[in-house]
Amino acid sequence: MLFIALVKFKTTLTEEVVSRNLKDIEDDTKGQIRYLGIYWTLGKYDTVVLFEAPNEKAAMNMVLKRADRMDIETLVAVPAEGGSPAGPA
Repeated sequence: MLFIALVKFKTTLTEEVVSRNLKDIEDDTKGQIRYLGIYWTLGKYDTVVLFEAPNEKAAMNMVLKRADRMDIETLVAVPAEGGSPAGPA
């Protein structure tokens, strides 16, 4: 399954916060999460993350691990191939 995470840090980014997040990313990639892209952004969110997980539970576990330092809005992404979300025309 494909997910998009919209991330807003709760605190100022320090070396410790960045280091902890890099460690979490490393741990995630040893498990069920596959990162497809991580992007710094300007605007409402600090970061946008595109990742794959086998199911919603694995994605939720990844998000909850960071709840103390980030607000994360997670979206399930469905490929647009073959028409609109309502189905082929």
